[in-house]
Amino acid sequence: VQLQASGGGLVQAGGSLSLSCATSGGTFSRFAMGWFRQAPGKEREFVAVISRSGNSAEYADSVKGRFSISRDNNKRTVYLQMNGLNPEDTAVYSCAVRSTILTAPLSIWSNDYPYWGQGTQVTVSS
Repeated sequence: VQLQASGGGLVQAGGSLSLSCATSGGTFSRFAMGWFRQAPGKEREFVAVISRSGNSAEYADSVKGRFSISRDNNKRTVYLQMNGLNPEDTAVYSCAVRSTILTAPLSIWSNDYPYWGQGTQVTVSS
């Protein structure tokens, strides 16, 4: 499975960005898709995850109400809409794939995701 994240950039505080992660290989409809981020000098942290069907999602407390994850199974792509950005959101954002059974709970742990994209830089200026 290969993943390609895009959409990062430089934005002012309060602004918005939309990230995309296109995949190839495997059966996309069997993948739970996650977004994680890593800021300089910090550990990678969970941002959001969406189920195989797209019917359920979970978010880190720090982004709830501001970020929205979605997916298009026909396009094999997962999205992360980020609104109300602040400098603390500055990080490299990476998408990740976890092949799961339909009833598996969503995971917020990066170790559960075997496939990762290369990441896209998001920089929020104050």
